[in-house]
Amino acid sequence: MTHTPHEIHEEFPEYAEKITELKQNDAHFSRLSEEYHEINRQIHRAETNVEPVEELAEVEMRKKRAALKDNLYRMLKET
Repeated sequence: MTHTPHEIHEEFPEYAEKITELKQNDAHFSRLSEEYHEINRQIHRAETNVEPVEELAEVEMRKKRAALKDNLYRMLKET
């Protein structure tokens, strides 16, 4: 397992311009993007033991991040 943050621009580099555009012009996308960023930071801090959490909590955070990522990707493809 790597301890590299999964930034949304790095996850979908082919959509980098669209991500920037949607963050500025689509309130829903912007909110989901911020939520993704926050949960991603929490996971990174947990993985690097900056702010350790129980394993089950980390698993739940990863599930939430995956669901957010799926929603963001769906929105990117649809626009």
